[in-house]
Amino acid sequence: MPTVLLLRHGRSTANTAGILAGDLPVPLDELGERQVAAVAARLAALPLAAIVTSPVRRCRQTAEAVLAARDADGDKPLIDARFAEAGYGDWTGRPIGELTDDPMWRVVQRHPSAAVFPGGEAMAAMAARCVAGVRDWDAKIAAEHGPDALWVACSHADVIKAVTADALGLHLDQFQRIVVEPASLTVIRYTETRPFLLRVNDVGGDLSGLVPTDPVEATNSDAVVGGGAGRVTT
Repeated sequence: MPTVLLLRHGRSTANTAGILAGDLPVPLDELGERQVAAVAARLAALPLAAIVTSPVRRCRQTAEAVLAARDADGDKPLIDARFAEAGYGDWTGRPIGELTDDPMWRVVQRHPSAAVFPGGEAMAAMAARCVAGVRDWDAKIAAEHGPDALWVACSHADVIKAVTADALGLHLDQFQRIVVEPASLTVIRYTETRPFLLRVNDVGGDLSGLVPTDPVEATNSDAVVGGGAGRVTT
């Protein structure tokens, strides 16, 4: 099955202000724009079959930068609302420092599968929709481009953490152990037997090793006992 590169948006003005942005149309800040330019340059050489994004502004900006670095004039990223930020409801737009005093904060930290944001979405529902979105796109891209295809899903930290936890077979209550920084890549290859987590919170370095070099590799779902030799890229 294909390999998905889960890309978090670059740093936003809400991140620097300490505000929980949710679905607010906040833009990238200056550092975020530089982060996005750097990751777009890293992705430019990869044969990406599709770039799918959350509809939220900071993700669209990030996905559009990835396309621009590929000289894809006139192309637009594909938008899927299943990759949107968690619906934080009444928490949206509030300072993080203020939210830490809310009793729901402890639930989000310790038992996120039970968390339902006031006036918003349950974290379990967010996890279910984004995992379904990734798996649906993965199957679609496999059918159209083959099992060795690579594609990008540009989304948000909690969304990417939820998809990663699912790939690792972790309960949602463990997903807060995963770190996803701005403009980072978390890479998962799905197979018939299991997903393989290839990279997590990757913020630099060569990506050429993600391209399968052996047709058998793209469809093999066996784990390498002993870890194997890895991919030689130099």
